[in-house]
Amino acid sequence: MTGTTTSTADTGRLVTPLSETAQRILFNSGAPDGPDPLVTEMRDLTEVDRAHLVMLTGREIIEPSQARSLLTAIESLRRTDYASLRERPAPRGRYLSYESYLIDTLGADVGGVLHTGRSRNDLNATTTRLRARPLYTALIDEVQHLAAELRTRALKYRRTTMPAYTHRQPAVPITYGHYLMGVGNSVARSLAGLFLAGEEMDVNPLGAGAVGGTSVAINQQRTTRLLGFARTATNSLDAVASRDFVLRLLSEAAMLGVLLARVAQDISLWSTEEFGLVRVPDDLVGSSSMMPQKRNPFVLEHVQGKATAAMGAFVAAGSSMHTSGYTNAIAVGTEAVNHLWPALRTTTEAVVLLRLVIAGTEPAADRMAQRAEQGYTSATQLAEHLVAGGMPFRTAHHEVGRLVLRGLETGEPLDVVARDVAGSASIRQGQLDPAAVAEVSDFGGGPGQSSFDNALSTLESDLAGTAERFAERQRRWAAASAELDHEVQRLLCDSPERR
Repeated sequence: MTGTTTSTADTGRLVTPLSETAQRILFNSGAPDGPDPLVTEMRDLTEVDRAHLVMLTGREIIEPSQARSLLTAIESLRRTDYASLRERPAPRGRYLSYESYLIDTLGADVGGVLHTGRSRNDLNATTTRLRARPLYTALIDEVQHLAAELRTRALKYRRTTMPAYTHRQPAVPITYGHYLMGVGNSVARSLAGLFLAGEEMDVNPLGAGAVGGTSVAINQQRTTRLLGFARTATNSLDAVASRDFVLRLLSEAAMLGVLLARVAQDISLWSTEEFGLVRVPDDLVGSSSMMPQKRNPFVLEHVQGKATAAMGAFVAAGSSMHTSGYTNAIAVGTEAVNHLWPALRTTTEAVVLLRLVIAGTEPAADRMAQRAEQGYTSATQLAEHLVAGGMPFRTAHHEVGRLVLRGLETGEPLDVVARDVAGSASIRQGQLDPAAVAEVSDFGGGPGQSSFDNALSTLESDLAGTAERFAERQRRWAAASAELDHEVQRLLCDSPERR
C-alpha cells in the first residue's frame, strides 16, 4: 500500500468531480424531491378563482362582500400552503374538496357562489395552461442558452478544419465552427417551433362551461387579461375538448430531442480513441468501476436517453386522445396531459447537459486537420478545379477517384498524386490543403468566410426575434399577475368598515 488517500472524485486517472449541474440532474444531488403536488395544483386553481371573482364582482353577478369573504379565505389558504385542505378527504378530486371547505367555512350563500358561470371542464382546461407556463418557460430559457453557447463556440472554432462525415466516412473539409453553426440553425428552428406551439397555450378557455358555454353574463375578456392570456376561446366545445397545445408542445420537444440525440452521438463518436477529434472535459466524463484506463463520456448517453422522453410522451398522449370523441374527456384532459409534465422536465435536462458538453468540449485541432488530409477530403475540390478547366464533371470525378486509389496504395497525399492529372499545372501550392478548401467553399452555405458570416447573421437575427417575442409573452404574464394582485387587494380593502 502506498498510503495515498483517495476520494470519490479521484479515480486515479480522473481527479475532477462531475459538474455540479450534471450531478444535480443525474443524481438529484442535494436537490429537494420536487414541488408539493397539492401546492402546485391549488396555486393555479386559486389563481383562476381570484380572476373569476374579480370578474364576477365587476359584472355585478355576485356581491362585493361575497367576493371579499371568498378572497380572504383563498388568500389565507395560499399563505399557509393550503394546510387546511391537506387532511380533508377528496373522493371526487381536489376541487370539490376545496369547494366544500369554502362552503363549510363561509356558508353556502358565500362559498357556493364561487363556481357561478363555469364548470370543472373549463377550469381544468385553464389550469392546465397555467401549470404548463413555468415548465415551458424553463425549456425555452435553456434552449436559448444552448443556442447562445453554440453561437459562441462556432465563432471560436470557425477556422478549425475538420472532415465532414457522410456514412461515417470523411467527405469534404469543413470547420468545427461550421458544424456547430449548423446545429445552431436547427436549435433556432426548434426554439421558433416551441414559441409557436405556445400560442395555443395562450388561449383562455375559461367561460366555456361544461361544453356549451353559459347563460351567465360573464366577461371572458376580463379573465383573459387578468390571467395573462393573449386571446379568448371563441368556441366552447373546442375550448374543453381540445388539448392540441399539449401535442404540439410534445411534438416540438420531440423534434428537439432528435437533434440533441444526434449531436450527442456525433460528439460521443468523435471523442473515442479511434477518432480522437474532440476531448470532453473531465467534469463531464466518468471512470469505470473496474477498468482504470477508461474515460467514459456517459453524460452524452444521458442526453440521448432523456432526449427520447418527449417522443414517447407524444405517442402516449396521442394514443390516449385518439379514441375519445370531440368533447370534454378525461382521457384527453387528464390522462393525455399527464405525459406533458415529465417530458418537458426531461427534455430541459437533456438541453442543459448538452449545453455543458458543447461549452466544455475542445476540438483536437491537429488531429482534425490530419484526418481531413488523410481522408482525401479535398478530392471534390480537385474535381471541381478540373471542371473549371473544361473537363466534364463525371470525367473529373473518375480521374480524381483513380488518383485517390493510387494515393491510398502508395501513402502519398492528394497534392502529390494530383500532379499526374491533366490540368494539374494550374493548381497553386496549398490549394488542396483542407483548410484552404474549406475557406473557398463559400457557396451553398459552405464553411467559407462570407458564407459563415451570412449564416451567423441569420442565426443571430432568428434567435433575437424569437427571444423578443417570448420576452413580450413573459411581460404580459407578469403584468397580468401584478394587475390581478392589485385587483384582489382593491376588493379586499374596499369594505364598508375601511371607507
